[in-house]
Amino acid sequence: MVKKNQMLYLVIFNLFLVFLGVGLVIPALPQLKIEMGFSGTVMGLLVSIFAFAQLVVSPISGHLSDKLGRKKLIVLGMLLFSISEIIFGFAQTLPWFYFSRLLGGASAALIMPSVTAFVTDLTTIEERPKSMGLVSAAISGGFIIGPGVGGALTHFGLRVPFFAAGLVAFIGFIISALILKEPEKHVHSDELEPTNAKKEAINLLKSPIFSMLFIIIFISSFGLQAFEAIYSVMATENFGFTVGQISIVITVGGIFALIFQLFIFEKLVNLIGELRLIQLTFFSSAIFIAFIAFTNKPWVVVASTFVIFLSFDLFRPAVTTYLSKHAGNNQGMVNGLNSTFTSVGNIVGPIVAGALFDVHHRSPYFVSAIILLVTGVLSLKLNSKKYQAGD
Repeated sequence: MVKKNQMLYLVIFNLFLVFLGVGLVIPALPQLKIEMGFSGTVMGLLVSIFAFAQLVVSPISGHLSDKLGRKKLIVLGMLLFSISEIIFGFAQTLPWFYFSRLLGGASAALIMPSVTAFVTDLTTIEERPKSMGLVSAAISGGFIIGPGVGGALTHFGLRVPFFAAGLVAFIGFIISALILKEPEKHVHSDELEPTNAKKEAINLLKSPIFSMLFIIIFISSFGLQAFEAIYSVMATENFGFTVGQISIVITVGGIFALIFQLFIFEKLVNLIGELRLIQLTFFSSAIFIAFIAFTNKPWVVVASTFVIFLSFDLFRPAVTTYLSKHAGNNQGMVNGLNSTFTSVGNIVGPIVAGALFDVHHRSPYFVSAIILLVTGVLSLKLNSKKYQAGD
C-alpha cells in the first residue's frame, strides 16, 4: 500500500511539473504577441497546432500505453516537452514557434493518457474520484504557481519563463526515468484482451455511452478553448489588465479551484454523480462567459473568471472519472480517444477565437457561451437509459 501511494503521488507530481511549465509561460504571451507582431489569428494558431499534434498522436499513444506500458510514454513525453519549451524560448521566426508547438502537443499526447491510465491502474473504482480529483488538482496547482512565477521571471527577460519551463520538465523526465515503476493493470476476466488498435477504437465508438460522450467532449472543448486560448490577450486589450494582474487572477482562481478539487470534488461526485456534475459545469461556464462578453466592469470579469475556471477544473476530472469507470481493460485507449476528441475541438476553437478577436474583441466569448450552453443541453440526453448501458 505504501508503495502504491508513493507511485500515485509521484506520477501526479510529475503531471504537476508539466503544468507548472505550461503555467510559467502564460504571462509572457501578451508581450510576446507585441514583440513578434503576431495577430490574434496567429496566437490562436499557436494553440491549435499544439492541439493538432495531440490529435494525431493521442490514439497511437493510448494504444501504446496499453501495450508497452505507461512509464515509457511518460518518460518520453516529459523529454519532448522539455525540448519543445527550449525551442520556443530560442525561436525568432514563426516556423520555429510552430515546430515547438507541434513537439509540445505530441509530448502532451504521450503524457496525459498514460498518466491517467497509470492512476487508474493503481486505484479501485471507489478510490478513483478522489484520485482523479488529485490529478486535476495537480494540473490546477501547476497553473496556480506557474503564472505567478512566470510573471516574476519576465522581469529578467521575456523568454526566461520558457527556459524555466524546459528545465522543470527536464526534472520531471529525470524523476520519471529513475523512480517510476510500471503499475500492475486491472484485468477484467469478462472482457477480451484487445488485439487490434483500430478494431478496439471502433468497438468503443459503437457504444452509445462512449460515442455520445465523445461528441460532447469535442463540442465542449471547442467552447472551452475559445475562452482559454484568448483569455490573457483579451484581458489585456479589452480591460487593460497588466501581466501582474492577469497572474493574480489566474493564481487566485486556481487556488479556489484547487480547494474544491482537494476537499469537495469527491463529495460532489458522491452526492450528485459525475454526469450531473459535468452538466452543471457546462451551464455555469456558459452563463459566466456571457457575463464577460457583455460587461464593461473589470470586477465582473474577475469574479466570472473564478467561476469559469472552477467549472473547467471540475469538468475535467468528472469526465475522466466517468470514462474510467466504463473503460475496463481499455484505459489507455479510452483516455487516448478522450484526448483525441478534445484535441479536435482544441484545434478549431483557438483558430476561430483568434479570428473572431481580430474582428471584434468580445465576439469569441459570445460564441463560446452559446456553444457551452448548447453542449449542456445536449449532455442532458446522457440521463436516458440508452446511454447508461454498462453502468
